Amino acid sequence: MSRAVKGTITVEGVELSVSNPGKLLWPEQGITKAIFLQRLALLSPWLIKHCTDRHLTTIRFPDGVNGKSFYQKNCPSPAPEFVQTRKHENTEYVVLNSLPVLLWLGNLACLEYHASFDRISNPLQPTEWVLDLDPSLEEEPRIMEAASLVGDLLESLGIQSTPKTSGATGVQIITPILPDLMFDELRKIGEFVGSYLSDKHPGLFTVERLKKNRGELIYIDYLQHYQGKTIVAPYSPRARAGAPVSTPLHWSEVRRNVSITDFNLMNIETRLQQEGDLLDLVPAQSLRPILNFIGSSRR
Repeated sequence: MSRAVKGTITVEGVELSVSNPGKLLWPEQGITKAIFLQRLALLSPWLIKHCTDRHLTTIRFPDGVNGKSFYQKNCPSPAPEFVQTRKHENTEYVVLNSLPVLLWLGNLACLEYHASFDRISNPLQPTEWVLDLDPSLEEEPRIMEAASLVGDLLESLGIQSTPKTSGATGVQIITPILPDLMFDELRKIGEFVGSYLSDKHPGLFTVERLKKNRGELIYIDYLQHYQGKTIVAPYSPRARAGAPVSTPLHWSEVRRNVSITDFNLMNIETRLQQEGDLLDLVPAQSLRPILNFIGSSRR
C-alpha cells in the first residue's frame, strides 16, 4: 500500500497542509484535489461573498464524487487557529471568511457549500426571496421553460429577479429584497405565485409537497425558504458528473434553454471574467405591496 502524499502551500501568509493532491475527486473529468483547490481559489471572491454572514453546511466526499458522502455542519476537528467558528443552537459553524479557510475545507473534500437563508446579523428578516423549482424527473428538459414562466409572472408583478442553476437538476429564482418582511410573509407570496402557476399550467407545475404525489411535475418549493434552512450557495461546485457549478443566469439565457450543466469548474472562471456576478445587477426591493395585494384579494 502506497503511503499518503502530503505537502504544504502558503496562502495569504497562512501555511496550509494538502493531503493526497493527486486524488481524483471527479474521476470522469480528471479533476484531482490539486485542480479542485486551484479552481476553488479562482471562485473564492464570489463564493465567499455569498457565504459571508450565513451559517455554512458543507457536503464532504472523502473518496470523490463516486464515493460515500456526509453533511458537515459542525466545524471539523482539529481545526487550525486561523479557522473561526460561530456557535448557533449547539452547532459550531465554520465562518467562511477567507481563502485559507475555503482551501482548508477543500482539502477535506468539502465539494459542496450550502448557506443558510437567514443572515447571522439579522436572522428574522431575509435579504432575498427564493423560489426553488425542483423537478420530479432526474432529467427535466422543461426546466428552463418553467423558469421562464416564473420569471414572466414576477416581471408582470413588478418584481426583478435573477435565475440561478442549482448545479443539479433545478433552478432557483432569487429576488433581492429590503429586510422589511419576515420569512412567513414571504412564504405567503410564494404560495400565491406557486398556486397561480399550478392552476394556469397544471401539466407543468405543482405545489404538492410529497414527491410521490407529484408525478412528472415541477415542484414550486416556496416552503423551503425558511429560517435555518439552506440553499446551495451561488458558485458552489456540485458533486455530480461534469463538475457543474451553481450559476446565476441572464433571463435571455433561460429563454434560449441553456443547460444546467453548461457551467462547470473548468469554465466558470471565463464566465465570471466576462459577466461578473449577475446577482449584483438586481437592486433590493420591497415586496410589501405584493403582500398587501394578496391580503386584500383574499378578503
